[in-house]
Amino acid sequence: GHCIVDLSFSETTPDQPPNGPGVVLWDVGIAPGLSNMLVALAHRELGVLDNVTIKVGGNPAEPDAEWSYMAPFSPHDVIAEYTRPARIVRDGKSTTVPAMAELHAINANGRTMEAFLTDGLRSLIDLPASSMGEYTVRWPGHIQRYQTTELSPDELVDAWRLDPERPEFTWMEVRVEGNGQVRTWTVEDRGKDGDSSMARTTGLVTFACVVAWTEYPLFNEGIHPPEDLPSEVILKVIQTLKDEGVSIEFHSDDHR
Repeated sequence: GHCIVDLSFSETTPDQPPNGPGVVLWDVGIAPGLSNMLVALAHRELGVLDNVTIKVGGNPAEPDAEWSYMAPFSPHDVIAEYTRPARIVRDGKSTTVPAMAELHAINANGRTMEAFLTDGLRSLIDLPASSMGEYTVRWPGHIQRYQTTELSPDELVDAWRLDPERPEFTWMEVRVEGNGQVRTWTVEDRGKDGDSSMARTTGLVTFACVVAWTEYPLFNEGIHPPEDLPSEVILKVIQTLKDEGVSIEFHSDDHR
């Protein structure tokens, strides 16, 4: 059978490999993907988790007087992200809230930005946790402008067109609390050698998983999310990104 590493996103979860027997590792980008792997590392160390918060976004390096945004992947997928109800965990149970809920200001490596709930947890929602959510990060004012715009989706696609000459960055924070302890990873990239930060952070995760598959007998068959990967493979994925210039910082706090 085939061995497939897939970074594509779909609203449905595959339950069997396409075209007969084989094995699929799916959702291997930055989020979902690397985010799942980091949560898995914390879960294996801490056990049942109290709170999991993932904040992630790709944005221009500086805001502007317009959208303060250019889509680093399909703009239609961005619109779907802004409209699809967000699956989250509250009080230990999976629930659904409107997209763009819980809008709040955050500090993203010294930048004042905004975060709001979107539907990005995917398979992580099955992990035992009291509370879990993924938040999309944007410059202040962007989502309010979206909520009041009269532009059509096609017009938004044009307004959000990626300008390869404009500096941009991808930033992610994964914060996991459990057993009186906190584990936090902060990931940031600003692009390199003509490749955008989103292309690098997604592509390098996928590349590292393919390389790992050539070195380890990872799975025999079936469909597997990123959090199924062995810890030693996850650590190699992290190191691959670091070796290519992606900043990944880790902090550990013990509140016991």
